[in-house]
Amino acid sequence: MKRSHGPILDVSSLTILRDRNVILDEVTWTVRPGEHWVLLGANGSGKTSLLSALTGYLMPTRGEIRVLGQRYGESDWRELRTRIGIVSSALRQLMPDHETALDAVVSGRQAVVDLWGSPTRAEARAGRQLLESVDAGPLAHRPWAVLSQGERQRVLIARALMARPRLLILDEPCAGLDPVAREHFLQFLERVGRQPNGPALVLVTHHVEEITPAFRHVLMLRGGRVVAAGRRTKVLNSRNLSAMFGAPVRLGRFGRRHVLNVGSKSARVM
Repeated sequence: MKRSHGPILDVSSLTILRDRNVILDEVTWTVRPGEHWVLLGANGSGKTSLLSALTGYLMPTRGEIRVLGQRYGESDWRELRTRIGIVSSALRQLMPDHETALDAVVSGRQAVVDLWGSPTRAEARAGRQLLESVDAGPLAHRPWAVLSQGERQRVLIARALMARPRLLILDEPCAGLDPVAREHFLQFLERVGRQPNGPALVLVTHHVEEITPAFRHVLMLRGGRVVAAGRRTKVLNSRNLSAMFGAPVRLGRFGRRHVLNVGSKSARVM
């Protein structure tokens, strides 16, 4: 596939109906090179359905999705999927316990689980370099079963990067992490987001506390509809968050990060 200089992802009026129920309603969203986005929404907001549509597992009723200028439905979806890396809890649960971190990373080149055979020297070298790049070099020969949740997330990010995607989606990557492990992971993710020539990132979450400075754009969903989308400094505020959650909340700051307050006036409000 030729390298595109236009939007990496272009979603236009995406609507999905199932049994007369509206799953996604006129969602429009564009991710350009160099942009890192947060996909923010409460449980049931449509985040998972949008991800399923982006990866070709949920067919649109109306609207269109373009990846690197190629339109889903006209191009080979299998090829388009290789340009979008995804790290999710579902994938984490599929990894075989016996597989080493290095083999898990190498398997990302062909998007398979449970790698058959031994990687080539070139593949092993590339895999080790990616593990080093995500601060997981010493884990190369450790089996999946003994890795911590945070270590597994780093390995899965390296695995996704093995296919050199232009877009990397992180679907609630902090789920299951304790507070210290979560903070270490978010600091690591901030470093990933600041790497030159890296993929565009989409962080899927319902916690504003997980938004690090590298993520400068936000898409907010409620009931399958876009509440707000754009630069974080313009759209991430108490009014939009209250509309998104369907309850009055107040956005505050703690250092360079955000905090959400429900029924509290103690934080500096935005």
